Amino acid sequence: MYRRGLGRRQIAELVKAAPATVGYHLGIARKADPGLQAEHQEAAGRKPSKVTVQGLERMQQLLAFVQETGRYPSRHSGTKSERTLAAWLQRRRQEARTGALPPTIRDGLAALPAWQTPPRAEADESRWLERLQALARYRATGHEWPRHKASDSGEEHELGVWLHSQRYKLRNGELNSEKTDMLDSNLPGWRVGRKRGRRPLIDG
Repeated sequence: MYRRGLGRRQIAELVKAAPATVGYHLGIARKADPGLQAEHQEAAGRKPSKVTVQGLERMQQLLAFVQETGRYPSRHSGTKSERTLAAWLQRRRQEARTGALPPTIRDGLAALPAWQTPPRAEADESRWLERLQALARYRATGHEWPRHKASDSGEEHELGVWLHSQRYKLRNGELNSEKTDMLDSNLPGWRVGRKRGRRPLIDG
């Protein structure tokens, strides 16, 4: 679908999955097939975004902000101007990943160290999605819910610790609704896990 020009949200609606989940898989697919992005853009008729006067102003504001503060703007800042810069930078990162970033903006942002590297929060979100998909694959192969005390290492232990953490956060109101919905849709029954008692015997 992506190769035919459909975007992340369009695909998510068709397959009834979270856009973030679709985006995660598309990222893997683009790394495995370097020509995939070009085919998608050609099919979608998408060209690099146009450079606007406001865009150039935002870039200069970002350069000045990083130079003065020594850090990148935060979307959780108490000031609207910083949140606006953070949102603008996030969109430019997305454009850079899809090949839609205008060369003028790309060259200007090149003055910033590792500007395409997402901040820790975004990296944490990426790792969370990886764990979600790994657990979904684990369950799809017929495994029971992983136990965090099953062993000191290995796949079951790692997934069990992660799942235990999600349940703990849910009980304490620390798990946001988007992640809760993704867990519910991808891993039905995750809140309860293993049923107590021995497994029923199978006839025959």
